[in-house]
Amino acid sequence: MRNRARIIYNPTSGRETFTRHLPEILKVYENAGYDTSTFCTTASPLSAQKEAERCTKDHFDLIVAVGGDGTINEVINGMAPFEHRPKLAIIPAGTTNDFARALKIPRNDYVEAAMLIHKNQSVFMDIGEIKTEKTNRYFANIGAAGSLTELTYDVPANMKSVFGSLAYFVRGAELLPRIGKVPLKVTYDQGVYEGNASLVFVALTNSVGGFEKIAPDKVLGDGKFTLIIVKTTNLAEILRLITLLINDGKHVNHPKVLYTKTSHVKAETLNEQELMINIDGEYGGDAPVDFIMHQQHIDIVSDLDRMKLAIEAPDSMRREKESEFVKKVSELEETDHVE
Repeated sequence: MRNRARIIYNPTSGRETFTRHLPEILKVYENAGYDTSTFCTTASPLSAQKEAERCTKDHFDLIVAVGGDGTINEVINGMAPFEHRPKLAIIPAGTTNDFARALKIPRNDYVEAAMLIHKNQSVFMDIGEIKTEKTNRYFANIGAAGSLTELTYDVPANMKSVFGSLAYFVRGAELLPRIGKVPLKVTYDQGVYEGNASLVFVALTNSVGGFEKIAPDKVLGDGKFTLIIVKTTNLAEILRLITLLINDGKHVNHPKVLYTKTSHVKAETLNEQELMINIDGEYGGDAPVDFIMHQQHIDIVSDLDRMKLAIEAPDSMRREKESEFVKKVSELEETDHVE
């Protein structure tokens, strides 16, 4: 009996170019031994998640998620609660594709990404879960809180489609002067942080928003979150941290950054201020929140050969985008400071 695969694809991702490649991609998975069917997501809430849940319950062998980080997040939320889960393949078709970037999945060629199935390589990835007073959700890449995360909600869809991850960089620069203080209590394995913060990251990979050095020493599947707390709201200090981040992840040693590994995180505000939680670029609820680790929870098709390379070839386009971001924020440095 042949294995079964379902391709769950978002028709609006990738500037609506994926469907023209669908016949060739179906052939790729058929040649790999899968009876392959497709599901096109709809405008109804959690369409991809509900389909992934159906496929998991029906014991499909492979789910192929096609879209951006939001679509992948939905698919993982459909799979993660169950004891027996299909293997997951990813075909990136979004704006930043952080999760695919971390797994070295080709981001500019749908068919090439699908062809990874023939390498028979995969990695069991850690999956995070957040629990708030009203909901619980899973995430594959990043959980975040703080005023800096506002930019992921505030970038218009048409701007993302035209400018890609540069839209996040430019919009983020515009938002920097509006950073506000959030008094937080963050509990983690080694202790407790109490004080003001502009950003809390709970990361499962090294790639966030197109930056690949957020957690430069991250080991995939190690059962540990990388916890990063930015303890300043001063614009000049944040600009310095951005520069250090781009410069090979040297932000981790800055005195205004708490950087550690932990298997659990709890974040809560010290006043009545609202604190929204962002997971994989989408709204996930409000603090107080617990971040729970599920080690090596989902088997994901990846390119282990490229992941093992010690030094990745420079990505000139990414460097150009980062330079544009630095240029944009430098224009603000002399005019706006947030104390």
